[in-house]
Amino acid sequence: MHARRHAALPLQGWTLLSLRPRGQHGGLRAAAARSGARLLALSTQTIELIGNASARAALRQALKAHVLLFTSPNAVRGAKSMQALSPRRQQRVLAVGSGTRSALGRLGIEAQAPAQMDSEGLLGMPGLVEIAGLRVSVVTGVGGRDLLAPTLRQRGAEVTRADTYRRVPVALAARAQASLAATLATPERVVIALSSAEALAGLLAQLPAGQRHALIRIAVVAASPRLARSAADAGFHRIAIAASARPAALLRAAADAFV
Repeated sequence: MHARRHAALPLQGWTLLSLRPRGQHGGLRAAAARSGARLLALSTQTIELIGNASARAALRQALKAHVLLFTSPNAVRGAKSMQALSPRRQQRVLAVGSGTRSALGRLGIEAQAPAQMDSEGLLGMPGLVEIAGLRVSVVTGVGGRDLLAPTLRQRGAEVTRADTYRRVPVALAARAQASLAATLATPERVVIALSSAEALAGLLAQLPAGQRHALIRIAVVAASPRLARSAADAGFHRIAIAASARPAALLRAAADAFV
């Protein structure tokens, strides 16, 4: 019975650090609990939806394109907050990953997502290779990598962009910082779920030098090879790459690599 219980809880005794924006830790929290881990929420960002007149006009124009690209569940949520979403006839809808595809699916919109759930994976999809002369719209958030639009323009597409939300930096809560300091006393069983290089940079910027030094001793499970490189550049050494940014995939990769 003990062996079965251990197999069912592969991260028993571990702490998972979630860098998701405020109020968006639920999926990782549930996945951590299923794996036997506790979750420590470390939000240095909050999501602010955009609803001004210029954003609404940009979205209305974007939704007329031949191809719609949604870059995150927050992009879907922000667009939905401005107007009802429904694809036009023969319009293709693509999502950067399965979480974004699910967010669209809950609105009755069928979308395709790449196996490699990032911008590079999206750009490798067959539907975005031969697009010269087509109108393509990127529904996204303010800032970000801005890889999609320049690459699509190089391929001959007419590209528009609609920003539906912005990431707003916030100070790490004092209670969270104290919990992190206590957690880092035993870094061997601590792992960061990394799905945003910006969030990691925001965390490192708010920590005192001693805590930053302690933090890079813990493990990192990255949602993509690009994020794994970001973790390595920040000084981390124990790094694994998950099959996707989905919470279950992140926890599975952490257990396989570090337990």
